[in-house]
Amino acid sequence: MADILEIKNVSKTYNADGDSPVKALDGVDLNIAEGEFVSIIGPSGCGKSTLFNIIGGLIDDHDGEVLIDGHEVDGAHKDVGVVFQEESTFPWRSTLDNVAFPLEIEGIDKAEREETARKFIKLVGLEGFENHFPAQLSGGMKQRTAVARTLAYEPRIMLMDEPFGALDEQTRMLLGDKMLEIWAALNQTMLLITHNITEAVQLSDRVVVMSYRPGIIKEIIPIELPRPRTSEVIATAEFGTYVGKLWTLLREEASRGMAEAEASIAAT
Repeated sequence: MADILEIKNVSKTYNADGDSPVKALDGVDLNIAEGEFVSIIGPSGCGKSTLFNIIGGLIDDHDGEVLIDGHEVDGAHKDVGVVFQEESTFPWRSTLDNVAFPLEIEGIDKAEREETARKFIKLVGLEGFENHFPAQLSGGMKQRTAVARTLAYEPRIMLMDEPFGALDEQTRMLLGDKMLEIWAALNQTMLLITHNITEAVQLSDRVVVMSYRPGIIKEIIPIELPRPRTSEVIATAEFGTYVGKLWTLLREEASRGMAEAEASIAAT
């Protein structure tokens, strides 16, 4: 498959008033093919979320380039949908109206936007909950509503920043199965930021391991487990081998981050 997303030599330094500059990213290069599922893992402070925000057009004062189909991203891009960890449904809107919201903003007539919203509500497994409000839904159902809302305007690339991070482990794995169903049904290009190694292996074609700050790509691990893939794969020896390999790569970086944090606390 041709590359849909190119990240070229992307660096980002934060210059806080009165503090020393902090280099979050340092020369990140990554290409993602259309229809690929890629996860990015790394210790806290490695710049994962900064990279996510740059790709999503939410940060524009950075070095390097982000290209979609060879064209540079400059601000929010119609081909990029974003799902954050924070719960983002509108409490005063039903599931149907939440999912239809971006289509309403686009001026699409009510009948058409509701038809589209119902399609994606069904795809994320919330059929029958169209008239429920967020207060009546579980945390996992709210996040599925947010996913459906993002999918409703049919972006070619989905960016997800720890979308299930606040959920218990069992729910995460089952929602991982649902995300794989959506990915397969739509041939969606997905980029997931996660701290969870198991989740990364369960879902991905490749897992990108980032170093501690300043974030660089330490290694990229292809996940050569058969597809279609479900959470049942977690019980296999092959899955455990991938988890162990990724933890070995990540452990050194996480230890560096912890040591720096402890040194900073001691200095104060």
